[in-house]
Amino acid sequence: MSAATRPRMGSAILTVFSKEFRENLRDRRTVLAALILGPLFGPVLFSAALSLTVERGVSSGDKPLILTVAHAERAPNLLDFLSQHGVTVEPVQYDDAAARTAVREHGHRLVLSIPADFAAHFTAAEPAPVQLYVDSSDTLTQRDANRIAPLLSQYGSTIAHLRAVARGVDPLVLSPVALQSIDVATPASRSVLALGTLTYIVLLTMLMGGLYVAIDATAGERERGSLEPLLTLPVRREHLIYGKILAACVYMTLSLVLTVTAFTILLRFVGLERFGMSVNFGPLEALRVAIYSLPLVPLGASLMTIVAAYTRSYREAQTYLGLILLIPTLPLVFASILNLRPTPWLMMVPSLSQHFLITALLRDEAIPAVYLGLSIGVTLVLGGLLALVAGRLYHREALLG
Repeated sequence: MSAATRPRMGSAILTVFSKEFRENLRDRRTVLAALILGPLFGPVLFSAALSLTVERGVSSGDKPLILTVAHAERAPNLLDFLSQHGVTVEPVQYDDAAARTAVREHGHRLVLSIPADFAAHFTAAEPAPVQLYVDSSDTLTQRDANRIAPLLSQYGSTIAHLRAVARGVDPLVLSPVALQSIDVATPASRSVLALGTLTYIVLLTMLMGGLYVAIDATAGERERGSLEPLLTLPVRREHLIYGKILAACVYMTLSLVLTVTAFTILLRFVGLERFGMSVNFGPLEALRVAIYSLPLVPLGASLMTIVAAYTRSYREAQTYLGLILLIPTLPLVFASILNLRPTPWLMMVPSLSQHFLITALLRDEAIPAVYLGLSIGVTLVLGGLLALVAGRLYHREALLG
C-alpha cells in the first residue's frame, strides 16, 4: 500500500467508527449493556453480596451458640464446661432416629447425644463416646459445628491432663509436639479469598459492553437490509469492518472504565477489615486493572464480530454470542478449581493471564516483567490476527446471504 493511500484508509476506518459509535449511542440496548446495567449492576450486586456475607459472618461469630443435647443429665460436668464457654444448652430426650430427623429437617442445627454408657466409660478412664449430629450440606449448621467441635476437644484435653496429674504424671508428657501455626498472609492477600470472582465480573462486563455493537456490525446490518448498500461503497471492505471493530472496542473500554470505577467506590464500604482483610483497590489499582484488561478488548471485539458474521439474524447472533462470552471466562473457572499459579505458558492464555495479573495486584504482590509482557503481547497479537480474519470475512459473497 502506498503512502498516499494510507490517509484514505485511516479516514475510511474513522468514518465508519464515527457512524457506528453515534448510531449505537442512540440504541437503548447498547447503552444499557455497555454504560449502565453492566458497569453498575455487576459491581453493586457483587459488593452487596460480599457486604451481606461479612455482616452474617460477624453476627454469627458474636451470636451465642445454641446446642441441643440429648440426655444431658448423663454428662453434667461436660455441660457445665460448655456453659462456661458461652454455649446455651437445650436438653431434649431424643433417640438416634429422632436426633437425625431433627437435624435433617432443620428442627435443630446441632444435636449432641450422650449415650447411656458415657458415665461408665468416663469413670473407668476409657474414651467416653458422644455423637454430634450435623447436616454438612447446611452452611449455618457447619459453621456452628466448627465452633462446638474445638470446645469438645478442649474438654477432653483438660480431663486428660487432670488424670495425668492425679497419677503423678507430668501433663507435658501428653503433648510430645507443640504445633505453632504461623500465618504469613497479609491483609491484602487474605482479601483475595473474598474478591476471587472480581476478575470474572470485570472481564464479563467489559465483553458485554461491545456485544450489541458486534451484533449490529453484520447481523444487524443484514437484517435491516443496509449491508449490501454498505458494501457497494468505494471503500475496501476490510476497512468497513475495522471501523466497526474499533467502535466495539471503544464501547468495551467505556464499560471497563465504568466497572472498575464502580468497584473502586463500592469496595470501600464492604467492611472486610473486620475479618483482618484490606481491600487493595484504590484509584491507582483501578487504573492498573484497566490497563491489564485492555489487551483483551480488540481480541473480544474481533471474536464477537467473526461469530456475528456467520449468523443470519439479530436474534441468532445474540444466542451464539451469549455462548461466546463464556469462552474468555472459562479459564478463570479452571484456575479457581485447579488452584493454578502463574507460569510462562499460562501467561500466554488470554483472560487467564489477566486474571493472574489482577489477582497479584489485589494481593499486593510484585508482578514479573516477563509475565506482564507475555500477557499483553500474546493477547494483542491474537486480537490483531482475529481482526485480520474478520476483515477477510467481509470479502465473502456469502456475507450477503
